[in-house]
Amino acid sequence: MKYSYQSEKFAAARSALMLPHTKGEATSVAEAFFQCSLGLEHIADEGLDDDARAWLQQLSAFMDTSSIQDLRNRGAYLVKAEQFTIDELLQISILIDELATWFDHSDR
Repeated sequence: MKYSYQSEKFAAARSALMLPHTKGEATSVAEAFFQCSLGLEHIADEGLDDDARAWLQQLSAFMDTSSIQDLRNRGAYLVKAEQFTIDELLQISILIDELATWFDHSDR
């Protein structure tokens, strides 16, 4: 199965996480989440292997903003990103990198 759109969006997400973070690390994470959300809009689950499914499940948990209150209208992803620990940011970065690589290789 081809995942060229997902490959493009997850590559953009991975790029957003790269240094320097000129607008701040939380803004970079929020941008990465936005790119991932675009890539996940119309994804065909039947072509995913167990690794990709597990990574997506973990990433979706990090991206979940259902409990976020954005009282100043800054964006739920930004508010959530400001709350992550260093360990969580590392996990997010690894997940996005793994998925970007997976989608890129599945697109060939």
